[in-house]
Amino acid sequence: MTVSGLVLAAGGGRRFGGPKALVAYRGGLLVERAAATLRAAGVARTVVVLGAAAAEVRARADLGGAVTVENPDWATGLASSLRAGLAALADADDVDATVVLLVDMPGVTPAAVRRVAAGATAGSLVTAGYGGRRGHPVVLGRDHWAGVAATATGDAGARDYLRAHAVTVVDCADVADDRDIDVPADA
Repeated sequence: MTVSGLVLAAGGGRRFGGPKALVAYRGGLLVERAAATLRAAGVARTVVVLGAAAAEVRARADLGGAVTVENPDWATGLASSLRAGLAALADADDVDATVVLLVDMPGVTPAAVRRVAAGATAGSLVTAGYGGRRGHPVVLGRDHWAGVAATATGDAGARDYLRAHAVTVVDCADVADDRDIDVPADA
């Protein structure tokens, strides 16, 4: 069983004032932090989906060997990036599941990734839990990728699909924080 990583980092960051992938946070860029989190968690390979300012992200960010995929439809919302990332992973026959991270959640830790990915299979649907609330990271087993891609719209990502299916929630409140960075004051 192989688990990959998928970082969604394509957005333009309207509320923030620019692409969050390029936001400096504690000595690095948010996109670098997300890729490093997956690497430290031991995922087999990581795909980073870029869109807004993709060329600048590629030029500035050290993604530690992660593969980048460009989403030309990034302005339509998170769902198009999720579809682009899943499509990029579909050709990897050895990948059974992927751990999805959003670029603007720097409090997600390698420990949380390891915890939600433990025992992941092609049939897995897992989310981190924070005080009774579902959050990130999210594990999507390969058996669900087509269904997720078919139902993902706008900025909802896999939300509707996850609501319609049995999902395992793994408590991560003791090892992570899924607070997102929406405006400069949050950073």
